[in-house]
Amino acid sequence: MTNQSYDAIVIGTGGFGSSALYQLAHRGLRVLGLDRFPPAHDRGSSHGQTRIIRQAYFEHVDYVPLLKRAYALWRDLEAESGRDLMTLCGLLVAGPRDGIAVPGARFASQKHDLELQNVSRAERETRFPGFRIPENFDAVFEAAGGYLLVEECVRTYLELAQSNGAELLTGVTVTGWEAKHSTVVVETDRGTFEAAKLILTPGAWASQLLNAIPEMPPFQVVRKVLQWHPVRSPVYDLSAGGCGYFFEMPYGEFYGFPSLDGNKLKVGEHTGGEIVADPLLVDRNLHESDRVPVRKFLEQVMPDIDPDPMDHAVCLYTKSPDCHFVIDQHPEHENVLFAAGFSGHGFKFTSVIGAALTDLAIDGTTELPIGFLSLARFSL
Repeated sequence: MTNQSYDAIVIGTGGFGSSALYQLAHRGLRVLGLDRFPPAHDRGSSHGQTRIIRQAYFEHVDYVPLLKRAYALWRDLEAESGRDLMTLCGLLVAGPRDGIAVPGARFASQKHDLELQNVSRAERETRFPGFRIPENFDAVFEAAGGYLLVEECVRTYLELAQSNGAELLTGVTVTGWEAKHSTVVVETDRGTFEAAKLILTPGAWASQLLNAIPEMPPFQVVRKVLQWHPVRSPVYDLSAGGCGYFFEMPYGEFYGFPSLDGNKLKVGEHTGGEIVADPLLVDRNLHESDRVPVRKFLEQVMPDIDPDPMDHAVCLYTKSPDCHFVIDQHPEHENVLFAAGFSGHGFKFTSVIGAALTDLAIDGTTELPIGFLSLARFSL
C-alpha cells in the first residue's frame, strides 16, 4: 500500500485516538486510523473493564469545565450507539484533612459549583458499611461520580467511526512520519500513507513518536497492576448501592469500583509502579510486590474483601513531568496535533479530548479550554 491520501490520519486508536477518529469521520472527513494492535486491545492503557469518572477534580480545577463537556459527550455516545457506557453510582473520596484528595475535591466543587457531600463520622458506618474509614480521615461523596466501561467505550467509538466512513488498519507498525508543507507522510510496515492532517495519540509509545517535536517533555511509562478480589459481603454490590472509591493512604493512593457481578471487586494502586523501558516487553505477571500494598489497604479499609486476588491485568501509565496532559499543535507544523501524557487519570476525558483534537484539525482552534495543557508550559 503506497501513496494513499486522506484528509486526516490518526496514529494510535486507543481511548483518545478512537474518539478523535469518530469525531473526524462524524464531521465528514476522509480519515484513517492506524494501530499496532486490534480494537479495544489490552496492550496499552485503555483496558481492564472500568475507569472512574468524576467532576470534583482535585488534580487541577481547570479540568472541571472539560469534564462537564465530557459527561455530555459520553451521554451523546450512549444515545447514538444504544449502549450503556457510563454509570453514575457515586464516588467516596477519603484521606487526611491536610492531604491532596479531599481538600482538592472541595476546592474544585466550590470553584465550579459542584455538588459534593461531606460525610460525617456519625454516618460513615451506616452509609458506607463496607468501608472502615480511618478515624483521623476526612471524607466526601460525589453523587455524580461513577465509572466508564473502558473497552466498550473504545470499541463503540471505533465501530461508529467506521460506520461514518473511517478506515481502520490494525496490525500496522508506524516507523516514522514527516510533515511536508501542506501534507504529512506516515511510513509504516504496510506502506506509506499521506494526509492533510495528522493526529498522534500514541499512549505508551509517546516518546518514540513525539520525540522529534521541539520542546516535547520526556515521558515516563510505568507498569500498573489492576486486581480483582472475591467479595465476602453484598454491601459492595452495584445492585445494593455500592459505589466507587478513592483513598489517600499514608502508603499510597488506592481506588476501585463496586462489584458489578456480586462475586468480585476491582481495586488498584494509583501511586508507584515500575518504570517500563519498552512497552512491548512489559512484565504482565502478578508478583508479591504488587499484592502487598493492595493487601494492606484492603485489610485496613475493606475487611469484607478477600485480600488475595482472583484475577489481575497490567496496564501502563504514560506520565508527563507534571502529571498533566500534553495536548497541542506542533510548534512548526500546525497540521500535526498530539495528545499524550495522560498520567493515569485521562480516560474519563476521552470524549472531550477527541472533540478538541478534531476542532484543531478542522478549524485550527477550539473553544474547549485546553490551554493549560499546552506544550508551552514546559518552556516557561
